[in-house]
Amino acid sequence: MSKLGGIQPMYEVFYIEALTYSAGRAANAFERFDQAVEEGRDPATIVATAHEALTHVAGLSRFFWPGRDKPLHKARAETLRKAFGLDDASPLADRSLRNVLEHFDERLDEFLLQDMAGFFFPGPVVDEASLNDDALGFIFRLVDPRDEVFVLLGEKHPFGPLRTVVDDVLERAKRMDEQGGRLG
Repeated sequence: MSKLGGIQPMYEVFYIEALTYSAGRAANAFERFDQAVEEGRDPATIVATAHEALTHVAGLSRFFWPGRDKPLHKARAETLRKAFGLDDASPLADRSLRNVLEHFDERLDEFLLQDMAGFFFPGPVVDEASLNDDALGFIFRLVDPRDEVFVLLGEKHPFGPLRTVVDDVLERAKRMDEQGGRLG
């Protein structure tokens, strides 16, 4: 199977469909995020739409950079990266946000074990990401719409570059589907 790049040619369309779905769901959630910000919706809605978009981005990332180090997954990922023109400099390759989203329960355990004193913000916040820089403030979840930064458990994660890659993957996947469901 590794000789085929992890993907048999007649099944390329299934990967194209999966990528179209993941990128499309992320793009849709980003559009709802933009709309919620523009309408001045409540922080819970704004943060939830950003969080949803980034969760779909994490799923998209796994197709190109799988979590398991198995030959089949590595071969598939390499084939997809080549077909979609992605390399390790892509924002999708950065696993820091992906990991905090996917292992949120474990990260929350560790976050709450810190010796903390100051101001706690357990609810969703929409504000400038620099609010997280206050040594006496502990941010649970914050979205900075202007600078496109998502703060989760005190860690800043820029998401603007991810939006660009999502749009590109979606466009390429749709084009591949229209051209017979083949990679490339």
